[in-house]
Amino acid sequence: MTGAWDCHAHVFGPYHQYPLSEQRSYTPEEAPLSGYLDMLGKLNFEHGVLVHPSAYGADHSLLTQALKTSPNLRGVVVANVNSQLAFKTLHDKGIRGARFSCRSGSQTNFFGSASFQDLQDLSPTLLDAGLHAELWTDCQILPSIESQLLNSPVEVVIDHMGGFDAMAGLNDPGFQSLLRLLNSGKIWIKLCIYRNLMHLQSRDSGVPFLKEMLRTNPSRLIWGTDWPHLNVKPQPKTQNLLDEFKTWTQDEDLIHQILVVNPQDLYA
Repeated sequence: MTGAWDCHAHVFGPYHQYPLSEQRSYTPEEAPLSGYLDMLGKLNFEHGVLVHPSAYGADHSLLTQALKTSPNLRGVVVANVNSQLAFKTLHDKGIRGARFSCRSGSQTNFFGSASFQDLQDLSPTLLDAGLHAELWTDCQILPSIESQLLNSPVEVVIDHMGGFDAMAGLNDPGFQSLLRLLNSGKIWIKLCIYRNLMHLQSRDSGVPFLKEMLRTNPSRLIWGTDWPHLNVKPQPKTQNLLDEFKTWTQDEDLIHQILVVNPQDLYA
């Protein structure tokens, strides 16, 4: 599709050139830039967004080199209040956002991630640098941070479809919080759907949740592959995920808006 964007992916390695942090929380297989670009070509996508993985800690050299060699890509860094990144230079290097984590449960935020407090503290800096915030969170914790997100001076992109719980249903307070945030027009949501549904026999239970988001505010929805599908067994086929999104959405105009128009506003 001409002008289409994959808005969420990671690259790793080759490790002899870009070694992982010794303090990392996980050890992924190599997934080099060449493999990602090959996948984009097979999807017939023109653009991609690389999110810096926490397994690299504060070393963004792989991300910055990927953006330097592939001008069709954009990047998202991970930054905390002690970061040494020169924020005002990042936009010119292809960086469009910084990622933070605020997930429910214990030991859910990996080494190398940045906290919700970091997001709040760095918001003025991000705004000044022309960057947005991206947040890995879930519907269990969303109601407790809803007001802070609505009052954020920077735009916030919520990853992985807000981590909704399909078993909790559409009336779950966390999912209703997600819809209010989406309806506000200040919050974007990435439709990386399958991680919320891995424990279920069929991913079709995610259809009603997508339909509610489409009904609420399709102008703030974007889509991502989540390539190379870390810690997922069996690994999904990326083409199947795209086909699934199109089948669930059905409306060609909405598909074009989500894959082409919306991410162009956010990442171009």
